[in-house]
Amino acid sequence: MSTHAKRERLLLADLLESAGPEAPTLCEGWRTRELAAHVVVRERRPDAAGGILLNVLKARLDKAMAEYTAKPYEELIQLIRTGPPKMSVYSLKQIDEAANAVEFYVHAEDVRRAQPDWSPRELDPVFSDSLWSRLEKLARLTGRRSPVGLVLRRPNGQTAVAHKGTPVVTVTGDPGELTLFCFGRQDASRIELDGEKDAVAKLTTAKLGL
Repeated sequence: MSTHAKRERLLLADLLESAGPEAPTLCEGWRTRELAAHVVVRERRPDAAGGILLNVLKARLDKAMAEYTAKPYEELIQLIRTGPPKMSVYSLKQIDEAANAVEFYVHAEDVRRAQPDWSPRELDPVFSDSLWSRLEKLARLTGRRSPVGLVLRRPNGQTAVAHKGTPVVTVTGDPGELTLFCFGRQDASRIELDGEKDAVAKLTTAKLGL
């Protein structure tokens, strides 16, 4: 049985292929070519991928990104589609699912929602529950830079605290939309915000995410 990560990987590859190498994305400063290179570097260059989070490795990451961005776009798409090499930790099903289901979902939406004619994508309930489960674990990490108290709420009433503080803003939406919001795609997520006007304004421009 294919995992959510596998399905989202193939969807992302298809979207990147259809959009072409110069299409816009929701990732600031990146077009589809840079986004594709990022996905490949993250999986195939562990020596450089740490630079995504660690400044000490940023020069190495920048060099690897430049190298992969210069590769033929079709080659990048194929590398994404075929997945990581067998020796990669991402080749293990459990790690792939834990590390990539959210990653590929967010990046697929980065491509979809940057296009002028995008429409909402209905997620199956099992995948929605999986995204919520992951978001509950990541909520405090993605919300650590929130300038206000931040509570996430599903339409069914389930909640998760992403940041303690006052005043509090409650963000309500389906798990996929909440995931995008918490990963810094506030403007592109379809959610409802409940809180003081100034607090809402601060939250919508805050740098959320990993």
